[in-house]
Amino acid sequence: MTTSTATGRAPLLAVRDLRVTSAAGAVVAGLDLTVAPGETVAIVGESGSGKSMTVKALTGLLPEGVRATGRMDLPARDPGRADPERGPAGLEIDLAAPGGAWREVRGSRLALLLQDPFTSLSPVHRCGEQIGWAISGAGRGERVARLLAEVGLPAEVAGKYPFQLSGGMRQRVAIAAGLAADPDLLIADEPTTALDVTTQHEVLELIARLQRERDMGLILITHDLRLARSRADRVMVMYAGRLIEEGPTGRVLDAPAHPYTARLAACDPPLTHRLAVLPTIPGSVPRPWSVGAECAFAERCAFVTDACRTAEPSLVEVADDHRAACLRAGTAVPPVPADAPDPGVTGPGETRDGDAAPLLLSVEGAAKRFPGSAVPALDGVDLEIAAGEAVAVVGESGSGKTTLARCVVGLEQADAGRITFHGSATGARRVQIVFQDPYSALNPGLTIGTSLAEALRAAGRPKSEVGELLELVGLPAAYARRRPRALSGGERQRVAIARALAPRADLLVCDESVSALDVSVQAQVLNLLADLRRRLGLTLLFITHDLAVARQIADRVYVMHHGRVVESGPVDSVLGAPAHEYTQRLLASIPAADQAD
Repeated sequence: MTTSTATGRAPLLAVRDLRVTSAAGAVVAGLDLTVAPGETVAIVGESGSGKSMTVKALTGLLPEGVRATGRMDLPARDPGRADPERGPAGLEIDLAAPGGAWREVRGSRLALLLQDPFTSLSPVHRCGEQIGWAISGAGRGERVARLLAEVGLPAEVAGKYPFQLSGGMRQRVAIAAGLAADPDLLIADEPTTALDVTTQHEVLELIARLQRERDMGLILITHDLRLARSRADRVMVMYAGRLIEEGPTGRVLDAPAHPYTARLAACDPPLTHRLAVLPTIPGSVPRPWSVGAECAFAERCAFVTDACRTAEPSLVEVADDHRAACLRAGTAVPPVPADAPDPGVTGPGETRDGDAAPLLLSVEGAAKRFPGSAVPALDGVDLEIAAGEAVAVVGESGSGKTTLARCVVGLEQADAGRITFHGSATGARRVQIVFQDPYSALNPGLTIGTSLAEALRAAGRPKSEVGELLELVGLPAAYARRRPRALSGGERQRVAIARALAPRADLLVCDESVSALDVSVQAQVLNLLADLRRRLGLTLLFITHDLAVARQIADRVYVMHHGRVVESGPVDSVLGAPAHEYTQRLLASIPAADQAD
């Protein structure tokens, strides 16, 4: 059996020629994977690359009508971990086997941790019950308490329901449930995407500690390259269902051999400085089954040649343990050029002529407490935004930033304080909001054109302007005939922005509006917002927990903690030299690799 280059140890998981097929065609087109004890392997790529389908195939959880082929070897355990009650010492699984074959694998050998613990935890069962489902024999209560302690939770959490816990606590409960059967390997599918930066850091540190103590392997599925860089020993890059590059993390991400990997890494927004235009990848990931006998990345690649369109390239050795599927493999990919600061962006609160811009929004002493809450959501918040300015509000979940945004747009009413728009608290307020998930914000039964026409009609504008709105956000007018399900996540978010612009809003409130997007699509949407700001004189209030995103979009930033503003000022000053201990802690929670970019 081969050993892992990263650890020098025999793998505890070896997958050979994994293929996943749906009625439409190939979803994952042949993938080999090994993971050694204590090793972390990250699988990265945009939505549609096949990451999650790979996970589902390895755990026997593929949806109806989708099937897998290939072999998965789970070798004999180390003598100290062998347990006759938990099945054979070694397993070889036919990935096409029916569901019953997975009973010996799921939980006892492989555990799956999902992005949102609400989807993996039952809302009608107490947390202790759910952790105990994988525990047999006497002493279940004591074992549950030990598992809770192992993930840093008090024993009384066993008696609570998931909805009574914070997002970070729910994820810890999900980890405890996954560990209950003492698995060899943890598969974490975007385990921290829904968490704020400090909670993300805590959960990742917890997983790393458990991995060391239990000598577990970890497969980390993520679209966050900062996370992969800081946590993984090896990285596998997927695109359109194909493995296109793999190797040691530093080598792959610092000296990528495939143009796709290079472009993906360049899209990650830097924390240390602001770019005039974020690098992007033109187009979108093709459906895996639509790719013919050519390189899957050919349509989006700046280096494409005729040879790239005649056959699909195979993985070839670039350096020791570093492989790439590209005809250019072995030739360094030219770095993506960085943009200089944009002289067209005005300073905070300035007009194009350098004069002071008029005040657009003023929040004075805003306070809000929800029934049953021990702490206020807003506790005397002051905030100002000048016309044409971009202001970010950052902080952890529960800091009050979303409540503030909802009060600004009128979806919540502040208990105290004053919110004025153009100097008036009662006049018509041309404020619109763009939410995090554009799919839930758009009616799936209506065409894009119908949704935009309704927004235009409410604003007293003719429906003939639908095409103009779509073109304003970089979409063809023909998209008016499509429904939301036919659009990518980034395209749906562009439609949501177009709908918000229909009333000719002066202030656009973006509530985590890029946090659910791939890094490449996120860059496209951030560039679009910056462009709309320049062309329309749009004012932005941007709510985010991602400090690097705030760095790229905002002139000034407000940092919130427990309902209060603890620090505010120009984005360069606050994020470059934070004065408040809480802001310093937020910055320290960001993966260290990003700090050096």
